[in-house]
Amino acid sequence: MPPTRRTLLGTLGAAALAAVAASPASPATAASPASPAAAQGPRSAPVPLRLPAPTGPFPVGTVALHLVDDSRPDPLVPAKPYRELMAGLWYPAEPAAGHPTAPWLGPAAAADWDAHSAPALGVPAGAADWRGLRTHARTGAPVARRAGRLPVVLFSSGDGGSRALGTTLVEELASHGHLVVALDSTYEAEQVEFPGGRVERALPLPDDLTPEVIAALLAAHSRARLADARFVLGVLDRLAWGHRRPGTGPGLIGPLPDGLAEAADPSRTGVLGQSLGGSVAAQLAHDEPRVRAAADLDGALLGPVADSGLAAPFLLMASGTKTLRTEPSWASCWAASTGPRHALRLRDSAHGSYTDLQILLPLLARRLPVPDAAGLVGTVDPRRSLAAQRAAVTAFFGRYLRGRPTGFLDAPGARWPELEVLR
Repeated sequence: MPPTRRTLLGTLGAAALAAVAASPASPATAASPASPAAAQGPRSAPVPLRLPAPTGPFPVGTVALHLVDDSRPDPLVPAKPYRELMAGLWYPAEPAAGHPTAPWLGPAAAADWDAHSAPALGVPAGAADWRGLRTHARTGAPVARRAGRLPVVLFSSGDGGSRALGTTLVEELASHGHLVVALDSTYEAEQVEFPGGRVERALPLPDDLTPEVIAALLAAHSRARLADARFVLGVLDRLAWGHRRPGTGPGLIGPLPDGLAEAADPSRTGVLGQSLGGSVAAQLAHDEPRVRAAADLDGALLGPVADSGLAAPFLLMASGTKTLRTEPSWASCWAASTGPRHALRLRDSAHGSYTDLQILLPLLARRLPVPDAAGLVGTVDPRRSLAAQRAAVTAFFGRYLRGRPTGFLDAPGARWPELEVLR
């Protein structure tokens, strides 16, 4: 049976890809006759799900954009002569009751997640209302004029993960006055929904996931994401300079919300990522003068940045019992870096604590037998975990993109004892 991704985990360790071999009869994908789920008899209504609202002073708007880069073939499917991407833009918005709240996943992607991704996390298909899960952002709402020019943050999820897995942090940054661009990696993310309901799934993983094969996969995924990010930076630059046709931009298909292109300030750009996305964030800040700050949520580092370090401000957030010494790539990067750097650890957390599943899996575990919820998201209180992460990430980008320094990153424990400074 070929291995399948455990979507959340996209775990980038010393040489680890989050992939598990799961047969249709395994506990990760189906309830056995003796399991509690089966013993409940007829299936009850899907468990409703809800994410905590962002805490910033602005309402949040969002728009999904279809991007096409026809300057290169697709790096993961070379027979395709262009690279096709989906991105979600999140930004401070005017109050817009007439605009509907955006779903966490589009309807076709939500169905695919329910059928494939959720069972690999121990949540049976049909048990949770993934399609009904909403964000707090209004689709297409006009940009808040009083927010002024908006610093830009690019967001990248863990290997195999949907951009939706970062929604709680992305919404928080937008509510504090950032334009956040959350990018899916087509053919790597387990599902990417394009206009019209077309879903492109991840390429199958090889049957034999040796350390060498895993390393090659991670390197290929990292290269693809870096090229995607550079393309998006170029699109943002051109939009900000007004080089666009009415309602569209180079490489962009579809209209932008009122005021968004003019509000973006690409001269203040940061990058944020979880797991492999965190590694990509650090490498992009290493390579690109346009990137002024990078935050890595529990991702080991690939590429030259691991040895040569960063001159740009860098935030590293670790899970569990990890330290700067237990992950070799962190240790070497830290020693070589010359820019401001901050390292925090979220106590009693796990790798998946830095995703929306930190909130969603404990909600489900109250009603369903989720076999490994603690292994995926730790035992930390979910809401305090999210609030501490939001405080740290907002303080970091507020300091280095908005010029609003606080002492939070140096001593977060006074307010959030869940956060420990690593030295």
